[in-house]
Amino acid sequence: MQPVKMYTTAVCPYCIRAKQILKSKGVAQIEEIRIDMDPAARATMMEVTQRRTVPQIFIGDTHVGGCDDLIALDGRGGLIPLLQAS
Repeated sequence: MQPVKMYTTAVCPYCIRAKQILKSKGVAQIEEIRIDMDPAARATMMEVTQRRTVPQIFIGDTHVGGCDDLIALDGRGGLIPLLQAS
């Protein structure tokens, strides 16, 4: 399974929902980067993704986007293949 990295904050309901979706698809470990605790991580996230909102989800080297993007990817049937890509 591809590694999953997610930029999050403590009180973000979309972050919680995204984690629930990923766990329901068999993701056992998510590298969570809390940008509310680390201003440098926030700056890195914004530079890499060109977005200001959380969550920002990466599966392997692929930037999925936010929670809505994750839901759309799953709806198109693309989430499981992306997670299982080698």
